[in-house]
Amino acid sequence: MGLMDILGDLVQNVVAGVVMLVFAILSFFVTVFVIGTGAQLAGYSPDGNFAVLSAAIIAAATILAGLMKE
Repeated sequence: MGLMDILGDLVQNVVAGVVMLVFAILSFFVTVFVIGTGAQLAGYSPDGNFAVLSAAIIAAATILAGLMKE
């Protein structure tokens, strides 16, 4: 295994990590939107902190479920 193979693997891992982070952030924003819209349709007016907390829990559970997939 040469130096170029090692550097290629390193770049590939960094790019994959950045892509996963971007998708996690997008998923979080979509989840916040869905929770806010759902609460508004149900007639609730939750504090922003609770909407963000519930979105963070749902996004983390989704990411963990994706990692545990066989």
